[in-house]
Amino acid sequence: MNQGFGVETPRGHSHVPLRKPARYLVLIDSGGSGIARLFDDARAQVAEFDAGTEEVAGMTRGLVPATGALGPEWDLALDGHSRTERSSAEVYTLEL
Repeated sequence: MNQGFGVETPRGHSHVPLRKPARYLVLIDSGGSGIARLFDDARAQVAEFDAGTEEVAGMTRGLVPATGALGPEWDLALDGHSRTERSSAEVYTLEL
């Protein structure tokens, strides 16, 4: 009989592969506000958040960005951004 009391039994561990680490951080303007987008090495998006957070400062400390994300490798990843936004984007390659 279960009345909803007690400690739940922990689930078994999952042995699925972990998600790939983020390899690129792109700081890009999106309609007047800066956003930070994280991508893995295949340029699949991992996360998106406000570019003004202190985490961005920590991730970019000591790194030099490449300006512009106009190459064909970014076409699918940054499809929703204009050419102007993509040309002024800052692309950081993160250390793994």
